Amino acid sequence: MDNAAQGPSSAAVPESAPAKKPPRTFKQFLETAPPDTAEEVSERSTVHPSSGSRILHRPNLQLHCESGDCGGTRTYYCSDENNVWLNEDLVYTYLTYVCRNCRKSVKKFSIVVVGSKSTGVVQKLGEHPPFGPPTPSRLFKLIGEEYRQLFLQGRRAENRGLGIGAYAYYRRIVEHQKGMIIEEIGKVAKKLGATPDTMKAFSEAKSEKQFKKAIEMVRAGIPPSLLIDSHNPLALLHDALSDGIHEFTDEECLELATTIRLLLTELSERIATALKEEAELKSAVGRLLNRKST
Repeated sequence: MDNAAQGPSSAAVPESAPAKKPPRTFKQFLETAPPDTAEEVSERSTVHPSSGSRILHRPNLQLHCESGDCGGTRTYYCSDENNVWLNEDLVYTYLTYVCRNCRKSVKKFSIVVVGSKSTGVVQKLGEHPPFGPPTPSRLFKLIGEEYRQLFLQGRRAENRGLGIGAYAYYRRIVEHQKGMIIEEIGKVAKKLGATPDTMKAFSEAKSEKQFKKAIEMVRAGIPPSLLIDSHNPLALLHDALSDGIHEFTDEECLELATTIRLLLTELSERIATALKEEAELKSAVGRLLNRKST
């Protein structure tokens, strides 16, 4: 029997398109976009009060300052004296920013602006110092200052998504500096009262050429405070380096490179924290004993 009364059509009704994500502001673009990025941004131009023509907006930025006076996020201002006049063509320009706190740290950007409206396309051609989150100074202590530039080259490759390059740089650092990394772990073990046999094992492992064998030599002496998610940090690094670079795709190399960097960063932080806490404890005990003796 036919249904005389038909209800609303059961045909699937297309869902409404998701709301378009608002573009980043020019400030956010300069702070967070890696080189070679081109996208539509807002708040990139303002009207010159006298001529009525549009000029490039130069907002204050929040950037990491590595100077000894700062060592953290600070406000940077654009020190360029001349305005950048915009038109409907491509405008290539440089922007120079200076830390408002120490007046020493400088950041330079090279960009291309398309058109003159407040919202439009901007491409970041490059920046100096190179783009990327700051690297803790403790990490350079772990791998050695002589490997600073090699690490930064790996970091730049990682930021650009060049997995094979980043992996090759980080792998070289770990393979060449594994003895120094073992030595730094040994310092923590010694501070925490490791036995002479354990310290002997660390000393011998430092010179051992085979990474896997060196790990076995000191496995029992790794301080619990240095374990990462209950795992031996040296073993984790070895696992990330266990296969040849030609065994992986570029995407897999990028993932491994990021893992190696995060492991080195976390290990350096834990070593620094352990040594600092031990030093502070000894200082506190010393002050207490001196107080009793007076």
